[in-house]
Amino acid sequence: MKRLFNLSLKEKWMLSTAITIFISYAIICVILYISLHTWLLSNEERNALRTAEDISVFFETPAITIQQLQRNTGLMKAITNQEQTVRIMNLDGVELLSISPRVDDALPAVPTAASYEELLRTVIRKTAVQGTDAYVIERIVQIGPFQGYMQLIHPLTTFHKMMQYVLTTMIIVGIGALLLVAFISYYLANRLIRPLQQLRDSMRQVRDKGLTEREAFTYHADDEIGDLLTMYDSMLEELNISFTQQQQFVADASHELRTPIQAVEGHLSLLARWGKNDPQILDESIESSLIEVKRMKKMIEELLQLARREQVVISEANVAIVLPQVINELITVYPDTVFNVEEIAHKELVAISPEALAQILRNIIENGIRYNESVPKIIISTAQIDGCFYIEIKDNGIGIAEEHLPFIFDRFYRVDESRQQNGGGTGLGLSITKMLATKYNVELKVHSKIHQGTTFLLKIPLKK
Repeated sequence: MKRLFNLSLKEKWMLSTAITIFISYAIICVILYISLHTWLLSNEERNALRTAEDISVFFETPAITIQQLQRNTGLMKAITNQEQTVRIMNLDGVELLSISPRVDDALPAVPTAASYEELLRTVIRKTAVQGTDAYVIERIVQIGPFQGYMQLIHPLTTFHKMMQYVLTTMIIVGIGALLLVAFISYYLANRLIRPLQQLRDSMRQVRDKGLTEREAFTYHADDEIGDLLTMYDSMLEELNISFTQQQQFVADASHELRTPIQAVEGHLSLLARWGKNDPQILDESIESSLIEVKRMKKMIEELLQLARREQVVISEANVAIVLPQVINELITVYPDTVFNVEEIAHKELVAISPEALAQILRNIIENGIRYNESVPKIIISTAQIDGCFYIEIKDNGIGIAEEHLPFIFDRFYRVDESRQQNGGGTGLGLSITKMLATKYNVELKVHSKIHQGTTFLLKIPLKK
């Protein structure tokens, strides 16, 4: 049994198919054999009765005598089958006449056990005569003034030969069918399992060489196996994206964290050597280290947000509540900033989570505050048109050159070094903004000119 379970899927398929078809064929053959046996045996019985009836009618010919039958048996032979034997007995069981195709083939008489009343109704029984099955028919006959009984022996030799021929044919056809089914099953299993072999080879290739080295499948049928291969390929693509994002996260983190870590290390080394005894240097180093640590913390949070791949959950947010909260947070951090916010006339909910909306607004407004050479001034206006909520955010910052606008949402992209010197962030803020906007179907448009500020337009679907 263990060896059977260890067979390949192709061998199991071939074996199970062959066994199933063979068992089905065997059952059909058994049913057919039994039905044919019953029908042919019944047909032999009817033939024997028909012959006995014909002979009885012949015996009823007027003016016929036993002596005439003894002298001319040609007509009797003509109405009997070749292997049948007919005997005329008197009522005491003494044989008066025997008719058979050949004398040597005549079967011996069978003692009767039937009564006179039974013989009047015709007696038919199946018995063995010289080792051969035969039907024996006995009935009363009247030949002129003579009354006796007729015994017809109908051997079943031809019947048994026919059944043996049928059985032999079934066995030969069954063996041939079994071999043919095994061959066809092997061929079909080989073709049907080929996609699964490709799947196995692809898995082995992914294990040995990685996700990027896998080969494309050549099986494109729209069936269960095709669905399986498509699903597998889709899962590998998802895994490849996840692995790529993880690798990118590690690479970005190691690249961006190198500078603040070196700065903290430098301050700590300075304190370890001689700065811990100088209060001024101690305070400056601690303050600088805390700034770098906060920067690293923020950067890690932003990197993790980019690396996260969460399914979108239908949410809702009230702009009239979220926007003032964001402005109050930013005023605490940037107290010199001037905000000019138009009153929000519409109170409908938008199809975005409050956290995502706050993050988008915070990143855009904070960029306008940071990249500014004068007192930051932020103008925010809103409108509701055709089932969407529009938020326009305009600043008076240093602006962005037109050639840089297509790239401002790229990760870690910086327009120029002056932005970093002006207290710029990690370069991930607008990238996170774009990611969140895409996630919640928010359209972003940007218009900017150097020294004339930047305008962001947000188009957010309303909650249905």
